[in-house]
Amino acid sequence: MINCTDVSFAYDDHLIFSDVNLSVEKGEFVYIVGETGCGKTTLMRLFYMDLFPTSGVVTVDSISSKTVKKRKLYKLRRRLGVIFQDYKLLEDRSVFDNVTFVLHAVGYSANDIKMQTTKVLAQVGLIHRKNSPISELSGGEQQRLSIARAIAKDPVAVLADEPTGNLDPATTTDILSLLRKINLQGTTIVLSTHNYEVIRKFPARTIVIRNYKCDELGTLSLDGFPLQTPGT
Repeated sequence: MINCTDVSFAYDDHLIFSDVNLSVEKGEFVYIVGETGCGKTTLMRLFYMDLFPTSGVVTVDSISSKTVKKRKLYKLRRRLGVIFQDYKLLEDRSVFDNVTFVLHAVGYSANDIKMQTTKVLAQVGLIHRKNSPISELSGGEQQRLSIARAIAKDPVAVLADEPTGNLDPATTTDILSLLRKINLQGTTIVLSTHNYEVIRKFPARTIVIRNYKCDELGTLSLDGFPLQTPGT
């Protein structure tokens, strides 16, 4: 599904990663963790090819960073849903229109747009808010809308970059519960966070970025120690 092979990346002379090798299989739920500034967002950007490796290869759903043409990147973007910490919603449009905008962009028919938008808003618990302006939504509702936009085009994977960073603990739990339900329906989820409480409540495979590498932590238990580690 997602593979990094001998990936290194640097901003000018500032090294972020060196010789990273990792894979995410179809249907997995994977956390990316690490200290602020370690490169979690950079790794996500490499996955959706907003950035390209300094060396090595990133492959996502058979699309290679080494061979893809920039004019063809839309094919990758159609297969991925991306969720940001700061939501990136269209403030001048309603809840409903924020989702329809995405579907228009990827070529859905008018009838399919209406049906799919209604479906995903119901899925994230926002159908009663479909005509509301963004300014009337709480932080949790805005993130739910971000999730609706991310899953509207039935992506093979959702990349969630610190999706609960601005939310209170109760809302964070609601958002993680929603993402786990989406994962159980078959969508691959890769979620970056610096909040280990999130992982303790919803254990899953965890990769940590440290010392310019990506290392496996296995699956974290409630006390923060691995329940299982690779090869055990």
